[in-house]
Amino acid sequence: METKTDNFEYVYDNVSYVENPEASRKFIANVFVWMFVALGISSACTYLFAFIPQLSAMLRDPETGQNNILGIVTMFAPLIFILILRGRFEKMSLISTVVMFVAFSAVMGISISYIFYLYSFGTIASSFITAAVVFGVMAIGGYTTQQDLTKFGSILIMLLIGGIIATVLNVFLFRSSSFDLLISYIMVAIFVGLTAFNVQRLKRIGAGIEYGDADGKKLAIMGALTLYMNFVNLFLWLLRIFGNRR
Repeated sequence: METKTDNFEYVYDNVSYVENPEASRKFIANVFVWMFVALGISSACTYLFAFIPQLSAMLRDPETGQNNILGIVTMFAPLIFILILRGRFEKMSLISTVVMFVAFSAVMGISISYIFYLYSFGTIASSFITAAVVFGVMAIGGYTTQQDLTKFGSILIMLLIGGIIATVLNVFLFRSSSFDLLISYIMVAIFVGLTAFNVQRLKRIGAGIEYGDADGKKLAIMGALTLYMNFVNLFLWLLRIFGNRR
């Protein structure tokens, strides 16, 4: 199950956009450091709960691979963390934000460990590499482009909402594999666009804040969470396209 995010736009409303390239570079660097921390934690948790029988058995039936109640709860748990981070961001301390971010990364990794029961290792690896390359190219593009991508952001978010609705309808009503494949291609395109949009947005945010204070560090963590979710969703939708189910 793909986990979606609203890109935490509310967090950035009060940040002024000014030209400060050095501050922007420092902020973006810290955003990516936190993002890589999240990916590392998630990858470790995914591997542990996929390949250690005692841990895997906590979430799913060892023979059928079907999720038990705890496994189902775990799949939806990342959404709870996102809602908490969204609702409590301004009131949370830096330490609390870091703890929630690390916990979210771990739970997210555990929640997607099911992919090793559905897809071959080669398919997962190729999807991950493709996602990393595409994400990297679009991140560089979003950082270096002189074109204002703001107008595309609202369009992409509306398309994302439409894609989520279409996915739900297809699961419960249409159950069409062809429609599912079409949705997957559209969602990949949406998250490719959102990657460039969010990197440019974070670049501007970084130019308008002083990273040395706690609020700036919290914004970097939230920015990392936004890009992390872009990458994870890009990877999962590519996996649906490339996937050869076992």
